[in-house]
Amino acid sequence: MAKSNGKKIVHIHLGKNNYKTVMTAGNHELISDEPERAGGEDLGPDPYDYLLMSLGSCTVITLRMYADRKEWPVEDIYVEMRHHKDHAEDCEDCDDPKARMDKIEKEIIIKGDLTDEQIDRLLEISKKCPVHRTLFNDVEIHSTADKK
Repeated sequence: MAKSNGKKIVHIHLGKNNYKTVMTAGNHELISDEPERAGGEDLGPDPYDYLLMSLGSCTVITLRMYADRKEWPVEDIYVEMRHHKDHAEDCEDCDDPKARMDKIEKEIIIKGDLTDEQIDRLLEISKKCPVHRTLFNDVEIHSTADKK
């Protein structure tokens, strides 16, 4: 992926060290790994943790921007998230792996002197953060492979 064409680029590298993955975005470097039970060394969050962190951070940033614009008295915003796979409620063959779907639970805790209507509005706004919208849109992933 030599040219960026103005698009954001992140680099991911996995060497021979089990599943320890080094990820860079600009000047920032993060480590991802798998837990020991999955053969990793638990040196960093696993990829699903990063997915949840991405959605959670986008959510709280979006809420803060909205509350600031409205001049609402929001002191703190917390998000607790969980991810699991569950069967679709109407699955015909629940043993089929395609019948399982990813579920994300997102609990938002907002501290501040807000009305119930303001809290309800912030909940609606939380569903409009860019990462949330990306997860609900059709996403195209174009992959290529090169041998070095």
